[in-house]
Amino acid sequence: MIQRFHVHPEHPPARQIGRAVEVLNKGGLVIYPTDATYALGCKMDALDALNRLRMIRQLDKEHRMSLICRDLSELARYAQVNNPSFRLLKKYTPGPYTFILPGSAELPRRLSDPKRKTLGLRIPNHTVVHALLTELAAPLLSSTLQLPGDELPLSDPDEIADRLMKQVDVFLDAGACGLEPTTVVDLTGEEPRLLRQGIGQFEEYFL
Repeated sequence: MIQRFHVHPEHPPARQIGRAVEVLNKGGLVIYPTDATYALGCKMDALDALNRLRMIRQLDKEHRMSLICRDLSELARYAQVNNPSFRLLKKYTPGPYTFILPGSAELPRRLSDPKRKTLGLRIPNHTVVHALLTELAAPLLSSTLQLPGDELPLSDPDEIADRLMKQVDVFLDAGACGLEPTTVVDLTGEEPRLLRQGIGQFEEYFL
């Protein structure tokens, strides 16, 4: 049965964040708000929760999740970040962007693209997820909360609860969330490459 915690989007109660972290540490699956859309997330080693996430979204095992980090220091632990990439990341994070980077030696091999050895990383600009990641002291494997057959991500909290009541463990309900996905930028080449235009504006692409 889902635990639905009503949290203030700017001042989430520490007790509710702590309870969500307890669930994550036990291998649970959570729904949480970001600066783009609601998302599904679990810890990197929570294989059962990851399988449930894939089932909810009907994703095959080749689909790679994004890694949601609390800051640049944590991001750089799991990705290879050169100086130009670091300067760009510093400018655009936290924010509604997903950056494709080569994985580091600390990233479990199963989490990166099997051919390119890359992954998508993100540092959201949202108080609730920042509090969650800070208390967890670890990144989250994550995917946009968009169900099969839907044209847009789920945004209405009551609809989320109704449709996913038995499939997740915790729902951090911070009210209605956005519908537009993140902007995706590939930083694996000589120049940044815009892969998807989403909510975040990426100026370098237009220079």
